[in-house]
Amino acid sequence: MGEHYYTKNPSVKSDRNRIAEELRGSRFQFTTDSGVFSKKEVDFGSKLLIETFEEPEIEGDIVDVGCGYGPIGISLASEFSNRRFYLLDVNERATELAMNNAIKNGVNNLSVMASDQLSAVKDKTFASVVTNPPIRAGKQVVHGILEEAHHVLEKGGTLWVVIQKKQGAPSAINKLEEMFQHVETVVKKKGYYILKAVK
Repeated sequence: MGEHYYTKNPSVKSDRNRIAEELRGSRFQFTTDSGVFSKKEVDFGSKLLIETFEEPEIEGDIVDVGCGYGPIGISLASEFSNRRFYLLDVNERATELAMNNAIKNGVNNLSVMASDQLSAVKDKTFASVVTNPPIRAGKQVVHGILEEAHHVLEKGGTLWVVIQKKQGAPSAINKLEEMFQHVETVVKKKGYYILKAVK
């Protein structure tokens, strides 16, 4: 397989694109680029996760793992402005876009960090983790994100995951049930599952 978006420094030539999206009732402008996930539009899975997410019942920060150019973290941070958000991605082109997109949309209660999975925040704790995991990076990486999410969540914290049935939703559910006290499939739509796990 050639290079894909789960790459620290994509070598594919930059070809920026501007998109407008309505997410949770607000309008956002995003700059995207080649070498970053879902360049032409906010993908269906991310949109479904954004619209389904519920604010955690406990206090604390929220982390978006595999943030890409930032649609999940930026739209949620815009709504839940009383919380701090951390947007993580291994792809440095993606993190640069996410930072610029946050500024462009006037969202400043967030930090964007280059990070392999959750390594950059492993010493912090969170009220929620949200992720549209990088399926193309393989099951080991996806399940690693689920394990690291469990590690950084506070007791009573929530993990929100979007994953397609054909791309491993059943095995992700099994993995979550090994670690979390409560796991539910909140939404099933067009083959996508929104999973919520409570620590």
